[in-house]
Amino acid sequence: AGAIGLAMVIIFMVAIYFIPGVAASIALFIYIALMVIMLDSFSLTLTLSGIAGIILSIGMAVDANVIIFARIREELATGKTVQSAIKQGFSKALSAILDGNITTLIAAAVLGFVGTGSVKGFAQTLALGIILSMFTSLIITRGILSVMYAIGFQSEKFYGVAKEHKTIRFLQKKKLWFAISGVLILSGIVAMIVFQSSGKGALNYSMEFMGGTSTTVEFSEEYDIEYIEDNVIPKITEVIGDNEVQTTMVKDSSEVVFKTKTLDESSRLALDEMFETEFGVTPKESESISGTVSGEMRNDAIIAIVVATLLMLVYIAFRFKDIRFGASSIIALSHDVLVVLAFYAIARISVGNNFIACMLTIVGYSINATIVIFDRIRENLKEMKNVSTEEIVNKSITQSLSRSIFTSLTTFFMVAALCIFGASSLVEFALPLMVGIV
Repeated sequence: AGAIGLAMVIIFMVAIYFIPGVAASIALFIYIALMVIMLDSFSLTLTLSGIAGIILSIGMAVDANVIIFARIREELATGKTVQSAIKQGFSKALSAILDGNITTLIAAAVLGFVGTGSVKGFAQTLALGIILSMFTSLIITRGILSVMYAIGFQSEKFYGVAKEHKTIRFLQKKKLWFAISGVLILSGIVAMIVFQSSGKGALNYSMEFMGGTSTTVEFSEEYDIEYIEDNVIPKITEVIGDNEVQTTMVKDSSEVVFKTKTLDESSRLALDEMFETEFGVTPKESESISGTVSGEMRNDAIIAIVVATLLMLVYIAFRFKDIRFGASSIIALSHDVLVVLAFYAIARISVGNNFIACMLTIVGYSINATIVIFDRIRENLKEMKNVSTEEIVNKSITQSLSRSIFTSLTTFFMVAALCIFGASSLVEFALPLMVGIV
């Protein structure tokens, strides 16, 4: 999934940005190599949440390159030479890249200190990924572009020239956009109330939250995971009437541990009978397991996100010298989280460790994308005197639009590959994340 997602990102970058796209692709390979080396050097455990952190940082590494390349094209459109445009492109993109990455880094630092378990794993890989992505996009990509220019790629046709686009009047439709968002969020609240009143629970909590039953089976031979998933799990699902079955293979043995929802005595006996009839084995033991994502861990995650959000608000207000920027970004971030929560409620996607990873990824991704547009608004406010704020905002969003679409697409490719080729637990992570990206 990772390899296919990465291949799609590289093809897209080269097709859209030509020589800079090639430079970014080489830098991306260097980034991944450095990431693997660092993960090994710091002995970080690679959890599902950790993988989420890496996906987000790859998306942000591409994001930084897209911001730089868009700036280079804009400089070429003003008549500058290629060499001068490259220099100015990196210089003008620097503030947006730093602000976007620092706000996400603040979130990662808070989550690392306050969070526990999977939240801490996410924070560690995300922080590492952000630092490496800034290094590769600002230093490595620049070095590769300089080499390519030196060996003969000096014509502006290799880099592309920005075209002047008509300003799209986004704010004139703000009532429509707010109405659509309101309906989406409200539908999630209604779904949670309906499911709660019907006794199914507001959200579809998984075993990590609700607990369950652990059944250990020693088969007559050592099966691989494909055999277990294709032949054993469907039969367990049939017996217990629930398709959430977690599997743990015991190393160098034929033992497999199956974790399911909490089973009553009759369900346990029916499961024992199925294993005896179908596979000629009797389960060694069945025991109840408590929810590993305890109330304390959930509270830690909520506290971490609230603290991180407040610190990001302070940073943005300080950097942009205007509390409206900070407040707007936090409201936009809350909007994205609530829409994804509505999707979880309506689609009944399982809520467990991957829920925390998904929400944290959206928080990091959302704030980064918002900062890029705000950076352009701040720049235009200085340059466009005697122009209404509404017109400046419309122009700024239009100028940032290709970047917003392209970086969303490249991250979408990575997540879609996980959704198509990943195991069921990854699909439950990838689907809501795709909604979050959109």
